[in-house]
Amino acid sequence: MSASDGALEAIDRILTRSVDADEVLRDVVAVLHGDHSWVGISFVEEGELVLGPTLGEQTAEPTRIPISYENNVVAELGVVAEELGTEDRAFLERVAVLISPHCLVGWDTGGEAWSP
Repeated sequence: MSASDGALEAIDRILTRSVDADEVLRDVVAVLHGDHSWVGISFVEEGELVLGPTLGEQTAEPTRIPISYENNVVAELGVVAEELGTEDRAFLERVAVLISPHCLVGWDTGGEAWSP
């Protein structure tokens, strides 16, 4: 089992046990921080990226992974790592897909109740 397999299992448990988006995203950042010196999720709010949950010290420009929901970029996952190989990037892209429904904080429903 690779480190990403263990992290994916931990993320799956987080997604299964929690319905609170803030808690899910903070816990996912904590899992990813185990393998990266800095992890952050930024949300698209009014066309701008606004930094949300983070862990670590951002010592370099992060690798950015777009987080899309229904073909719209709603957030961005950023990680700082010494090396980020093809498998690592594929893993982070998978994480972005899994957490995308929890990243809809910047969506304006125009006052209408939102249901997934």
